[in-house]
Amino acid sequence: MTQWAVSPAFRRIPGWLLFLSAVPLFAQTSFAQTSSDPIAISTDHPRLLLRPARLRLLKRERERKSTRWLQFEAYVAGQARMPEQGFARALYYQISGDAETARRAAAWALGAESDTRQQAMVFDWCQDALSEAQRRDLTARLEKAIAAPPADESIGTARTRAMAAIVLYDHVPRTPQRELERLVHTWWEGKIVPALEAGRSIVGRDDAYALYELLHVIRDNTLVDLRESAQGFFKEFPIEHLISYYPATYPGPDTEYHIGAERKIGEPDLDLASLSRAAELAMVAFDTNAPSTQVLQGWLMHDRFMLRSPFGAPYEFLWANPYQPGLSYYLVPLVYYNPEFGRLFVRSNWEENARWFGYFDGVTEVFEEGHATLIDPHRVNAPLSLEEAVICLGQTARKFDVKLEEDEPVFIVGLDPRHTYLVEIDDEEMYEAVSDPGGILQLELPAGKRVGVRVK
Repeated sequence: MTQWAVSPAFRRIPGWLLFLSAVPLFAQTSFAQTSSDPIAISTDHPRLLLRPARLRLLKRERERKSTRWLQFEAYVAGQARMPEQGFARALYYQISGDAETARRAAAWALGAESDTRQQAMVFDWCQDALSEAQRRDLTARLEKAIAAPPADESIGTARTRAMAAIVLYDHVPRTPQRELERLVHTWWEGKIVPALEAGRSIVGRDDAYALYELLHVIRDNTLVDLRESAQGFFKEFPIEHLISYYPATYPGPDTEYHIGAERKIGEPDLDLASLSRAAELAMVAFDTNAPSTQVLQGWLMHDRFMLRSPFGAPYEFLWANPYQPGLSYYLVPLVYYNPEFGRLFVRSNWEENARWFGYFDGVTEVFEEGHATLIDPHRVNAPLSLEEAVICLGQTARKFDVKLEEDEPVFIVGLDPRHTYLVEIDDEEMYEAVSDPGGILQLELPAGKRVGVRVK
């Protein structure tokens, strides 16, 4: 099971938070789905992301003239050039009822720049404002998109096809239901869940927003919670998303951004950074009672990180709930170890000047003094100490010695995945240990004295 590794930080967590972590993961969940169950939809439009409770919240935000509404309104009403015109205009129509904006959304959706996901949003959110010709045209386009074989097995493709199938459900026969059953039973239950159970990293950090759009639209319209079949993965996913940010924030032209760890180091993609925040907002909206998402809410509600760009502002308005209470992210342990997928993240503290270590998907990185550095495990001989944990690079640290100040955890990374090793620690009997899918071994060493370790 995924661990918030035992460290001094973990021991400082109040007992009431530890109690909350024992609460069943999906308290609000519907029924369990089996591979023989049909997928049926009985909801009315709008079906995508704007169920009644969220619509009420967003309309109240308009009435209150909240900052998020005003900045979103300024872009759309001012006819600014927005990267996702269909999404932004259709959302604005749902909240304001402005018929001209709905007409512009429909015209864009039928144009050359449109895509299936936004066409589905326009079809759903502007349903009562579409002409009969526009409705027929969009129906034909969406049906064609889901009748064709999927281009790939990605989360983003599945999300888009699910949206199209859901909005078309009672508009065309058979095709939408067949596609939804394929997505839930063949793709999710038959491919994604077994891969997650096997420890394969098929859901990347940058898939988070598409994944949560998919979760929302499926549960909102079918009462099926896809997380039920992969509970271990989803229980820790929000915390992993949080601790896999680099410590320092990035000053963008419109706001400050948290930048998620990437396999290749370079200039940050601010659209990806925006979607990363949007994913966390969507996680909170999906399950407001889970301790992990309550921590996320505490992380999110700082106005200096509010999305203000033409790309990010619609997401910020759609998902943010400033009235939802949250927990301080300072309660999150600074050592996160996921043995199911072989990922390890360590921070020295929760300040922006913290040292940070990340080992994920075969990548080893350190972040300090404002920038990230890729590490070659073959060229590091001495253990790395980040106050909360000690990390030894496996290929060149098969024999090392270390002195722990407290009983902080020790990790050997970069070993062969799922391989059995002999571990010998001074004054202890030799024992066998198996590395995880990423090639990590966690060791427990005595504190207060220098000990030697040998791994064979």
